[in-house]
Amino acid sequence: MKVLNSFRFRLLLVLTFLLLITLGVQYYLNLRTEEQNAILRKKQEQALVAGIVLGVNGMQSPDYRLRELVEKEEFFEEKIIDRIQDIIVITNDWEIYDSLNPAYLPTVDDEGNIIYKKLADLKDLPPLVDSERLGEEAARFPNIATRETETTNAEAHVIPIETNRGRWYIMVVLKNDRNLLSWRAALSLVYTLAVLLASTAVTIFLVWRFTKPIANLSDAARRVAEGDLNVRVPVKNPNDEMGMLATQFNEMIAQLAKKRRLEEKLKEAEKSAVVGRLASAIAHEIRNPLNYINLTLDYLRTKFAPDDERRNDFEKLTGQIKQEIARINLQITDFLNYSRPSKLNLQEIEITKIIEDSINVAKAESEDLPVKITFVHLDGDGRMKGDEQALRSVFNNLFINAIQAMTNAGGELHIALSDENDFVKIEISDTGIGIPEENLSKIFEPYFSTKDTGTGLGLAIVKRIVDEHRGTIEVKSKEGSGTKFTLRFPKN
Repeated sequence: MKVLNSFRFRLLLVLTFLLLITLGVQYYLNLRTEEQNAILRKKQEQALVAGIVLGVNGMQSPDYRLRELVEKEEFFEEKIIDRIQDIIVITNDWEIYDSLNPAYLPTVDDEGNIIYKKLADLKDLPPLVDSERLGEEAARFPNIATRETETTNAEAHVIPIETNRGRWYIMVVLKNDRNLLSWRAALSLVYTLAVLLASTAVTIFLVWRFTKPIANLSDAARRVAEGDLNVRVPVKNPNDEMGMLATQFNEMIAQLAKKRRLEEKLKEAEKSAVVGRLASAIAHEIRNPLNYINLTLDYLRTKFAPDDERRNDFEKLTGQIKQEIARINLQITDFLNYSRPSKLNLQEIEITKIIEDSINVAKAESEDLPVKITFVHLDGDGRMKGDEQALRSVFNNLFINAIQAMTNAGGELHIALSDENDFVKIEISDTGIGIPEENLSKIFEPYFSTKDTGTGLGLAIVKRIVDEHRGTIEVKSKEGSGTKFTLRFPKN
């Protein structure tokens, strides 16, 4: 059964079928042509017999001319008589005794003598057929077939007749339908050409159809070489050679994609290990001195703050230093949070309160900016299982990013909370500068950032926390119009 389902067997079967069809049509055309030629030969023979009979009757009836005998003829069909172009009776002196052509008939001179036309004087006779049967006497006939006269549409047949006056000859000139024969031959060629063209068209279609899987494989191989491992070759018949090849190719691509994912995970693990070591070093080498500086600032602000008009400047400068120390501490915290495996403390929480706390943080960040923050609780109770601290980090990151995107011109930050089947949905949209389309696929990658400051870990941490809660995060953005994040968390 494998042989019957194979690509080669089907191709051979189709080509054999085409060959048989072509031969069958050609055989039918040849058979039909032979039948038509046989009918034509039969008509010619009947017309020749009729001409000979009429010629003999003309020899035996001196009172009637051949033209009169033909008009009186009732035995032969009219179609047969119509094929006779001329009947010439030739005497043993090679003179024309009688003819259907008035130009060949004998004439009478002024003295009453009968003057017969000489056979040798007839120059417009059609070629003589089977002149070899006449032997040496064939030379007497001026219409022995030559290449110059073979293209006429008539042919002459000569039959010797032994009479009491010697050997006479009856020449029957028949229409040979040469144009009809040529047309039939040309028509046969046209039919043959049509069959060949049809066979060629069918062959081209079948070759295109049978080679399409090869073209698909070639195109898929090219795309794989360009790095696209999501391509798959369609498999129509998995039992033939092309189907099995396509199946193996798809399995190979799947293995390559799996290997790529493993390599990406390995690189991510290596990167996380490096970040972990770096974070530990930063925490040890930087955070301790920062804590000392922070405590010292608090001591200076308490014990050495001036009492005169310089106090405001002193408070402002020391406050700015503390903010920068807090920013460095936040970056160190990002490093530590991303590098260390998180341990979620899942419990029943009300996400509305967490969002409101993060909104307060965002308001403090946008205190001096023309930014409007709105929060709408559309439906549902907002209860779900989650880690309160981790989710607070998610919303803090997203809200502060939105505020920073609207720093120059201001705008609106809108948060909407609703239920969606078994999920809690949070939509966070801003009217900031937006994200370029080419960067949308990279924003959740660690260390990717379009800002001059920051570690590029904020959204990477957001994505990881959402994934650990078995939720989803989607982003839509248009440069110059704003950005919208949609988060979905399962309730249980």
